[in-house]
Amino acid sequence: MLVENILAAAQSIGVATLVAISIVCFLVVTIRNLVSTIQLLLAARVFATRIKPAQRSYDLWSRYADLALPISVIAPCFNEELSIADSARALLALEYPDHEVILVNDGSSDGTLSVLIEQFDLRPIEREQLAVLQKTRIRGIYGSARYPNLILIDKDNGRKADAVNAGLGFAAAPLVCVIDADSIIEPDGLLRAAEPFMTDDGSLMAVGGAIRIANGSIVEGGHVRQIRLPGRWLPRYQILEYLRAFLTARIANARLDMLMLISGAFGMFRRAPLVEIGGYRHDTVGEDLEVVTRIHRRMREDKRPYRVAFVPEVVCWTDAPESWRGLRNQRARWEQGALETILEHRRMLFNPRYGRVGMIGMPLIVIEDVLGPPCELFGYLLIPLLYLMGIESGTIVLAFFSITVLFGTAISLGTLALEEMQLRRTPSARDLFMIGIAAVVANLGYRQANLAFRIYGMWRFYRKDNRWAAAGRAGFSRG
Repeated sequence: MLVENILAAAQSIGVATLVAISIVCFLVVTIRNLVSTIQLLLAARVFATRIKPAQRSYDLWSRYADLALPISVIAPCFNEELSIADSARALLALEYPDHEVILVNDGSSDGTLSVLIEQFDLRPIEREQLAVLQKTRIRGIYGSARYPNLILIDKDNGRKADAVNAGLGFAAAPLVCVIDADSIIEPDGLLRAAEPFMTDDGSLMAVGGAIRIANGSIVEGGHVRQIRLPGRWLPRYQILEYLRAFLTARIANARLDMLMLISGAFGMFRRAPLVEIGGYRHDTVGEDLEVVTRIHRRMREDKRPYRVAFVPEVVCWTDAPESWRGLRNQRARWEQGALETILEHRRMLFNPRYGRVGMIGMPLIVIEDVLGPPCELFGYLLIPLLYLMGIESGTIVLAFFSITVLFGTAISLGTLALEEMQLRRTPSARDLFMIGIAAVVANLGYRQANLAFRIYGMWRFYRKDNRWAAAGRAGFSRG
């Protein structure tokens, strides 16, 4: 009898624990979707009430050419001999009155260096290094007589953060633009990103832009000549994620003065404070999130006025993973980087000293990257199981799947509608319809796989595995 009572008590405790976990999962998923809804509504309000920027590049040039601050464009590159010449020409051709391009060859093992030297007639030069921020050895500095605003830094391999820091140390302009060499910024992107700095009082620290997926589009000479929908479904699902991230979350967070992330693919910074904080960190795989968080922290601790802005019209095109393995590596890296940043800056959490960033911004990262993935994935498994065991009602099951699937789909479709009304980057009604279909189909496996990849990132974080896992991009389509 005693043994039976103990077993019954244990079973009762086990069931109670499972029910408690299911309630927590339900609450976390509800909070995440509520936050997404608020962000969508706030982004719609921002678009509706803001002063719209000039539509034509000519208008921007005529308005701001005399006010434009010089910019150093820093583009790290590693093993990109097939595309680096086109990328460099595209950066040199950007519509901006005064910009230099600093290419950083991060120890490439292919012909990247020789291609650049040959294509741009590069020769060794002397150039003063204003700040030593990189950890690895500088092999040489090259300049071109044909392109006086092109600089090439050749260095030992140290990954992207180290390459950016090397470029930052040689940059002389007051503004620096950090861009992936294999990404494509639209010709007027520098002008649009620099515009907020031209009327600023010195408090603007950084500006982010929207990242769009170029898979399937026609690329010629380092420019997107024709926007097309990707042929494969995997990058189509990612289009929706990027839209939600950049057209709702970033816009809303910037409006609330708590933008925590500027994508590593494109971002513009005021050089002085970036050098002041030591540049990008080398010991994290999420250097883009960490550096913006560190800017927030330094400015708040020093009690200096500052802000971080976002301009949705600044569009940078990137190549999204087209394989499940590549997607897994990318999402696991994002998750691991977020956890590393939270751990490093944990004192900011719920700390009034850091204002909205500490009280809202950092907790939202915890909800999204610490609690969100396991709670939603466990919810998919646990809540139906408890229903089959007769412990939870069908109403709970229906409510959970309504919040995760139907609600999530509605937010995606709302973001797609916002994009069509404001930016109109989707080329045809058919493509718009297919992306809408992807918003629904993504719930049948893709969404759950993403959650599993995020948990894999948690495992890598726990093991302190900082090896770089490549996303295995497919490359741009050539016309």
